[in-house]
Amino acid sequence: MTGPSPAPENPRLTGRRRWLALVVVLSAVFMQLLDTTIVTVAIPSIQADLRTSFGLVQLVLAGYSLTFACTLITGGRLGDSYGRRRLFLIGMVGFVVSSALCGAAPNGITLVVARLVQGMCSGLMFPQVLAIITSLFDEESRPRALGAYGASIGLATISGPVLGGALIAANVLGTDWRSIFYLNLPIGVLALAGAVRVVPETYGDRGRRLDLAGALLVTAGLFLLVLPLVVGRDQGWPTWTWVLLALSGPVLALFVVQQYRLGRQEGADPLVRLRLFRQRSFSVGLAVSLAFFAGIPSFFFIFILTLQVGFGYSAVKAGAVTLGFAVLVAIASARSGAVVRRIGTRTLSFGTGLLVLGMSGVILTLHAAGTGLQGYQLLPSLAVGGAGAGLFLAPVTGVIIAGLPQRDAGSASGVLAATQQVGAALGIAVAGVLFFGLLGRGAGGAVTAVTPALQQQLTSAHVPAGQRHEVLAGFTTCFSDRAHATDPSATPASCASMASHAAAAPAPVRSAVSRSVLGEALPQARRDDFSRSLQQALGWQIGVFALSFLLVLALPRVRGTDIATVPGA
Repeated sequence: MTGPSPAPENPRLTGRRRWLALVVVLSAVFMQLLDTTIVTVAIPSIQADLRTSFGLVQLVLAGYSLTFACTLITGGRLGDSYGRRRLFLIGMVGFVVSSALCGAAPNGITLVVARLVQGMCSGLMFPQVLAIITSLFDEESRPRALGAYGASIGLATISGPVLGGALIAANVLGTDWRSIFYLNLPIGVLALAGAVRVVPETYGDRGRRLDLAGALLVTAGLFLLVLPLVVGRDQGWPTWTWVLLALSGPVLALFVVQQYRLGRQEGADPLVRLRLFRQRSFSVGLAVSLAFFAGIPSFFFIFILTLQVGFGYSAVKAGAVTLGFAVLVAIASARSGAVVRRIGTRTLSFGTGLLVLGMSGVILTLHAAGTGLQGYQLLPSLAVGGAGAGLFLAPVTGVIIAGLPQRDAGSASGVLAATQQVGAALGIAVAGVLFFGLLGRGAGGAVTAVTPALQQQLTSAHVPAGQRHEVLAGFTTCFSDRAHATDPSATPASCASMASHAAAAPAPVRSAVSRSVLGEALPQARRDDFSRSLQQALGWQIGVFALSFLLVLALPRVRGTDIATVPGA
């Protein structure tokens, strides 16, 4: 077997065209990662319009990350071999077409399938971006380009709820939630046109064969790991989910062994070059990214759900509450270079520390405000967290990738992005299990908190004692069933039964039940349960951000005098 042919000289653009190429590829990054979170605020709208289950709509959210993660490493390797612009264009065409299918989906199944395809196309496209940046920019200009890349990742990751809420509220041409997918069409078409005109073709090691066995093993391993975590809670954690989780470890271990053996063969071409992991910045950086991305998307998932389902916020109002976070991410990302010049790699520790402080502030605010929470009360804490996220997200990619050979850029970026998406899927799964479990366990306390006032209202309305007891028992059962349901927005049979009994009662009783139970007690108990559950579930965010803080300490220290190698400068 002959060795791989040497990589051709990649072009170095100069002047305005180089920065135009950067704008083109970063628009794709923003669009792809925006789609990981923009669906969050659309869940109630999608569910109501398509008349589908909450679990299926969750798969619309998480299925994208699933196929995204499974395709990333292979996508990076294909770009190195067959041309990064070529894979970028193929992925972009598929992304635009699948976005149109998402927007036009007539039912939930069609939407899920289109989202899975959309995620696969993202996996082909995304790893090309960092490799293209590395190829087109020299050491002097690369830090600024990588800083913009990191800032784009940060803004896209957290601006989804804000933009999604605004689009749903605008209801452009009556498209409602569908506009969040149609938004990709003009952006994607412009990015395609721009890529054809200003982005040159670049390669890693051209002509090297794709490691099909490695691609199948890593895809299968990630699929076995992520799929049960995505759908397990909604399915009640059946045996097959645990079997898949148990199989994921051996399959991924087999992938590592296969890559190691292939790497030792002369002229062989492994999918992932394990020598990358000998560099402490890369191996520790992957662990940092895994932990960090387990915190950000999972926070917005349970936070937005609390605002919309628990407190009854509209999509636009829920998105607006996160605006402070998004604005501070933008500001902190823009200023991260100056901070890095002063304190180097410790900027990442500073960022994760601010996130721990911000999440703690959210918990304290929820505890102090209780069921009377107003969205603006959370803005200071969210702003602190946003500043921390911006200081982390903008420089972290460059810190991890810095110093790697150019020929490994595609493979490394694919591994890094896959790690981030797996972290996001793991985080959402764990936070979802914690949060929904807490909702069920907290139902009794929430009912107890509102029962005295409810009993007094029924007594004041002259509801007979026997009927008062029946109403209170029905309310308790209804609320408990709703809190334990896999779909928190569904109406359990016990609640429907309570409503039908109330409808058959005399007019005074019917009026009292409607006013006291449905109008006051039920919303109050729901707010109480969601608020308390969110406070406790946010311990997950504090834990993963604290772990990120500790892992950052293991990264190689970058001094201010070495700042030329760090993005964001």
